[in-house]
Amino acid sequence: MTNKTIDLSDELYDYLLHVGLREPRLLRELRDATDNEEMSVMRSAPEQGQFMALLIKLMGAKRVLEIGTYTGYGTLWMALALPKDGEIVTCDISEQWTFVAHRFWEEAGVHKKIHLHLQPALKTLDEQLANGGESSFDFVFIDADKENYAAYFERSLALLRPGGLIAVDNTLWNGSVIDANNHETSTEAIRAFNEKMHLDNRVDISLLPIADGLTLALKN
Repeated sequence: MTNKTIDLSDELYDYLLHVGLREPRLLRELRDATDNEEMSVMRSAPEQGQFMALLIKLMGAKRVLEIGTYTGYGTLWMALALPKDGEIVTCDISEQWTFVAHRFWEEAGVHKKIHLHLQPALKTLDEQLANGGESSFDFVFIDADKENYAAYFERSLALLRPGGLIAVDNTLWNGSVIDANNHETSTEAIRAFNEKMHLDNRVDISLLPIADGLTLALKN
């Protein structure tokens, strides 16, 4: 028993993956392919992808909004968890990174569930709202440029149904949020977002120390 979240050594993390991760072959292959990319640090952790897939199944979610696709690793976790008539709207601006995703989505047989929008995410979100998308999504995953987190969250909340869930990645930002000497724009943005979330009564929240910090916000 412990009254505080334990630290994970490399050895304990390996054990966690060994006994706790059920990663299908294609997801492992996509993870390996992503790790060959120059920005591989942006890939979701496998235990986080599995956790979000579990949340989607628990909720019976059918419509998912993803802000930040990268190579589609997290996208594939979520698509596999959705029912046959499920849908993911995913946003990115990189043809290079999302090109990697398409082969794996197609091989997994989920590509028809996934609708990739290659343009600034705020434009896609505004288009969704303009086209009657308010309260139409069950689950939202935000993992993109930190400076726009507040704007992404506001639009996502409008697009989310009551009782829907938003998951926001990187909210512990590798510990930089408590480094008083770190005033990088992205760090300040995460700090401001975390403080805002702490006081936002429109949602119930839980900040989990999974991967780089994952904040869950349940819409009231």
